[in-house]
Amino acid sequence: MQVVHFGNYIRDRFKSAALELIDIYGRLDAWYAMAKATKAYELTLPVFINSERPSIKANLLYHILLYQPVAYDIDLNPNNNFLFLTGANMAGKSTFIKAVGIAVYLAHLGMGVPAKQMELSLFDGVLSNINIEDNISKGESYFFNEVQRVKNTILKINDNRKWFVLIDELFKGTNVQDAMKCSLTVIKGLIKIKNSLFILSTHLYEIGEELKQYPNISFKFFETSVKDDQLDFNYQLKEGISNDRLGYLILKREKVIELLEQL
Repeated sequence: MQVVHFGNYIRDRFKSAALELIDIYGRLDAWYAMAKATKAYELTLPVFINSERPSIKANLLYHILLYQPVAYDIDLNPNNNFLFLTGANMAGKSTFIKAVGIAVYLAHLGMGVPAKQMELSLFDGVLSNINIEDNISKGESYFFNEVQRVKNTILKINDNRKWFVLIDELFKGTNVQDAMKCSLTVIKGLIKIKNSLFILSTHLYEIGEELKQYPNISFKFFETSVKDDQLDFNYQLKEGISNDRLGYLILKREKVIELLEQL
């Protein structure tokens, strides 16, 4: 009875204070866990700069979930706010995009980041066009959902706030010619927005030549070499645009061509 009595007394008289104390304890527990993870994984505390214009500069940044990651340098700023990324499948494009996105997200949580050094401005949000799926129950195709994701991105970032936008393999849900036309249209529109930073990966290498006229776009690619019909991924990020055409080689390496010939 005494326990019930004092329990009701605390609930009635100190409810607000108790809830506030629980909230404080929760925050302390979260901060302790973040600090412990930062130390355990040897992360580096980022430096935020007070700037009205967006920027990210990192040295030896890597994907935190990889056992033996390859590290990269990245430098995005108002004069160079769009990264056009190319390379073959499995070359490292998606991993690179996710690595940068994770680092920016962790930095805004107040945690350390997987990099030797990182300096960035505060962003109002991170938007990603990654892992898009169709929706059979709603009758929505893959391409339709790609368009909707791009539409929602444009509506959000057109507000003069600072956004970090990640787009992995734009317009895979339509034919090549249509995808190139759509991609060019979207990229030429996005580069008008100077208050956000963009990383976009694509297999549509052909559109890169037309985009070279825009000074705020930088071009990088992951190189893949072929030795005795075997693919060699070095996961090194280089300046320029990839021209790798490895789809048929992968079919041959996985003996799909051989199986088809035996039919």
